[in-house]
Amino acid sequence: MKGWRARIGFLVPPGNPTLEPEMMELAPEGVSVHFTRMTAAGPAGTHSGQEERNRSQVESLPGCVRLLAMVSPQVIAMAHTATSYTLGKAREAALVAEMEGLSGARFITAFGSVLAAFAELGVRRVAYATPYSAEMTAQGRQHLESCGLTVVSSGHLAGVRNIYEENSERAYAIARQVDRPEADVIFLSGVGMPTLEALKPLEEDTGKPAISAASAMMWHALRTAGVNCSIKGYGRLLEEH
Repeated sequence: MKGWRARIGFLVPPGNPTLEPEMMELAPEGVSVHFTRMTAAGPAGTHSGQEERNRSQVESLPGCVRLLAMVSPQVIAMAHTATSYTLGKAREAALVAEMEGLSGARFITAFGSVLAAFAELGVRRVAYATPYSAEMTAQGRQHLESCGLTVVSSGHLAGVRNIYEENSERAYAIARQVDRPEADVIFLSGVGMPTLEALKPLEEDTGKPAISAASAMMWHALRTAGVNCSIKGYGRLLEEH
């Protein structure tokens, strides 16, 4: 039987080609990963109409969650960080409760996983980097600060044509750009931008933890499912916690 240790389900934005290979790369022995794509309107991976796409994805969630629940996962994760910035804390909490009622599984979000990772690492001063527009980056910064964190610096990639065409080298570059001596942690938002290969080099070069929405989401999903193992090569969160 696949997933004899745990089964984890992911709700994927429709145009995202990054999430499935990164989650399969991180999945430890005995853990199976399963995917359903959400529905969204507008061109995938672009800044245009981003909030509208976020809202349409949320509207598609009940049907998608019911489909994913058919494989009996212990945990279902909504793999889209910026949706949390659009929803806000109260609406996200209500959404989590609703989806758990529909699925019978634990339901987590990418951003909720980031908050859990910050708490686990004991960090509060954040250097924040994104592949988003300036407007969405500012919205994300405001959301982080509303959760009691201090964003010491923030920045976004310049010249992004499509988030899903970005790479780990660019993720590393924007992370180094936003880093400040007073930051406790470097946070790369957005599960559509490849980040896994950048995390260990960032930690080696800055001496501080580096997490991405993707690494935090898998870490949180595993811990929520009761799987406690070290995954080496992707930063101290997955290796030591």
